[in-house]
Amino acid sequence: MVIDDFSDLELRSALGTRWYGVSDSVMGGVSEATVVRTVLEGRPCLRLTGDVRLENNGGFVQAGLDLTPTGGVLDASAFAGIRLWVLGNGERYNLHLRTTATIRPWQSYRAHFQAGPAWRQVDLPFAGFLRHRLETPLDVSTLRRVGIVAIGRAFTADVAITDMSLYR
Repeated sequence: MVIDDFSDLELRSALGTRWYGVSDSVMGGVSEATVVRTVLEGRPCLRLTGDVRLENNGGFVQAGLDLTPTGGVLDASAFAGIRLWVLGNGERYNLHLRTTATIRPWQSYRAHFQAGPAWRQVDLPFAGFLRHRLETPLDVSTLRRVGIVAIGRAFTADVAITDMSLYR
């Protein structure tokens, strides 16, 4: 099931929802994020760039996507995980999931990946996502949001993603 092929110039996903950028500035941090749709090496993609800074208890930039236009849930229980193609500056990035159980802004389910200088496919099985600041196990039948995140240390983020889908 395709989440986004990034063919829409306005960053509207295949699910009908839009990608958006967010940073730690929502809680007083000073990191800056830019999220654009572009074409890199012939592939339409989302590109997240920015400086992750730790001042004022900060430390993240993110490209987020609500998985339903109505605020409901996406049932991914028939799938094994999320597949995407990545390109970047060699840094480690995260994919964060939010569900009906992630009530607080700092709660998520997380998996990481490296984004190197050549496009490569990354499969992130749901079984490999780790809980962050919550006890509830991941229930993929209640997915609400996905985020590409640069987090946790001071660095320059530059990551592109394309062809994001659920895989069996």
